[in-house]
Amino acid sequence: MRDIKRILDIKLPERQSAFLWGPRKTGKTSYLKKHFPNSLIYDFLKTDLFIEMSKNPALLRERILSKDKNVLMYPVILDEVQKVPQILDEVHWLIENKGLRFILCGSSARKLKRGHANLLGGRAWRYEMFPLVTAELKRIDLLHVLNHGMIPLHYLQGDGYKRSLKAYVQDYLKEEVFAEGLTRNIPAFSKFFDAFGYSHGELTNYSNIARDCGVDSKTVKEYYQILVDTLLAVRIDPFKKRQSRQVITKAAKYYLFDVGIAGYLTKRHLEEEKGEGFGKAFEHFLLLEIVAYRSYHERDFEVNFWRTKTGLEVDFVLGGGKIAIEIKGANRVDKRDMTGLIAFMEGHSPKRSIIVCNEREKRLHGKIEILPWDNFIYELWQGNIL
Repeated sequence: MRDIKRILDIKLPERQSAFLWGPRKTGKTSYLKKHFPNSLIYDFLKTDLFIEMSKNPALLRERILSKDKNVLMYPVILDEVQKVPQILDEVHWLIENKGLRFILCGSSARKLKRGHANLLGGRAWRYEMFPLVTAELKRIDLLHVLNHGMIPLHYLQGDGYKRSLKAYVQDYLKEEVFAEGLTRNIPAFSKFFDAFGYSHGELTNYSNIARDCGVDSKTVKEYYQILVDTLLAVRIDPFKKRQSRQVITKAAKYYLFDVGIAGYLTKRHLEEEKGEGFGKAFEHFLLLEIVAYRSYHERDFEVNFWRTKTGLEVDFVLGGGKIAIEIKGANRVDKRDMTGLIAFMEGHSPKRSIIVCNEREKRLHGKIEILPWDNFIYELWQGNIL
């Protein structure tokens, strides 16, 4: 990790604090230690500190105020802050009365929101840390990325990455939700999480999944919302501009935050760059690049998909219809692959229509740009797509 420079750039002016959110093991703590080496750090994963602060949050204020002024020139870092929601009242007081700066780091704001914790009333900027992205890497082996995923530890591992993926899902993802008290029905949520594998990246039918889990549709919707709120999944809604009876406008799609984790859940291992499994992983990988780019570069554009009831589809529609992107894992794109994109172009006239694929050179077919995936992600991170 020492050789990987993360794109996230936290720069805090005087008297400005920040929240840094992101799933576990994405590199938040390492980033903060590297970029704020002189900061005080309070890590609530440490059991003794967690117990102390839970019983008496005022201890934080008393300990911080005892520090030398030269130390308090730097932001104070509170790691896994969601574990001690009541500490935020003390943080608020220190910001308002002592002009201190904080970086509040955690894996989920959901517990804080549900517990009506003090979220500092806009006094803290929001940042998000994602797994690794291609712009942070010198060389990209596509099959390696799709199998290992981009969580730093998993990406850098050799053959042991499969065990790490398994441990992450079994020992963290489910347990994190249970430990934070985000759901009480542990068996039902476990079944739901397993069922998420076969519905990943597809149109979501809450009723079917509810039937498999033995709960009602409302509960399943809540489970999906838990994944989104804990940053473990991304929700993509259908594009609804110029609504038509022939266009799907209600069913959403959900994608996990890491392509390797999705591969574990779907029992997928890719040996070659072709086939249905490769195509789905390829689409997922490119979506995560788009979502991370949007966050890191502070671009506020929508990401949707478009699909008709007859099955015509465009994988991603960006910026309210400005950019239409179809993902094809094939190493040769033909006219059949353009059908959905052409239908969308006829109805919505996007500024750019792009097929991202596994071809070696970019080319132009009428108004449709056919881009090799590495060209696309380079243009994306250069800010040339949107």
